[in-house]
Amino acid sequence: MNGRAQGPRARRRVAGGTMEGMIDQPLTLYSMDGVRIDAGHLPGADGLCVVLAHGFTGNRRLPAPRRIAAALNRVAGVISIDLRGHGRSGGLSTAGDREILDVDAAVRHARHLGYERVALVGFSLGGMIVIRHAALLGGVDAVVSVSAPARWYFRDTKPMRRAHWAIERRSGRLAVRLARRTRVTARGWLREPEPPYAVAGRISPVPFLVVHGDSDPFLPVEHAEQLYDAAGDPRELWIEPGYGHAEGAVTPALIGRIGDWAAARSRENHRSRS
Repeated sequence: MNGRAQGPRARRRVAGGTMEGMIDQPLTLYSMDGVRIDAGHLPGADGLCVVLAHGFTGNRRLPAPRRIAAALNRVAGVISIDLRGHGRSGGLSTAGDREILDVDAAVRHARHLGYERVALVGFSLGGMIVIRHAALLGGVDAVVSVSAPARWYFRDTKPMRRAHWAIERRSGRLAVRLARRTRVTARGWLREPEPPYAVAGRISPVPFLVVHGDSDPFLPVEHAEQLYDAAGDPRELWIEPGYGHAEGAVTPALIGRIGDWAAARSRENHRSRS
């Protein structure tokens, strides 16, 4: 793990509250299977680090993820990552399978920096990845999935049919490589991984928040309801009126509420285990 990242007490700001007015410390992390993961760290002083995972074809340098990281930095340190096959990270996207190792690299680095608590926040593809990480690898104090699919192969909306084209078809993979610098594996899965809803129950007793918009053009609210129903307590479900899909549609107010929830619930969970 490279980069001159400072610990949680080394928070630094310059004038202004936007990402452009804050210092994002570059990191190079490595997943357990050897993939180089590009990341950035915004130090925080409260003992909490949020690991932030973007959606399909996204990356941490886009305006929306940068705004989200800056807003979450109000209550926590933030490590934003480019998932494998995205942005400046190495490797190829596996559409939600091996990416749990990317998140785990960030979680391990947060612990290395001295953070006592780690919360996961993921959007869309990143949402189902943080669910699967918390269920299968664990070691975190709170989990928030936003606009996440509950299951594989959902094609009932036009945007999701486009997403599957970008993953399953050679022409689609070429298109997202050229347009969004997203590199998707052509090999598919050797063995189908368990979908998010099937593992959600294993997150408990870690607090789990499911957030979804009632105007999401990609995924209807049934996905959020399926995740919530499959999870154990403590869990919460927020169906947000008028909210669309993932990072591009999220409001500052909603991000503020998510940050407050992650800070409070991770603190409660940490105290209960101490």
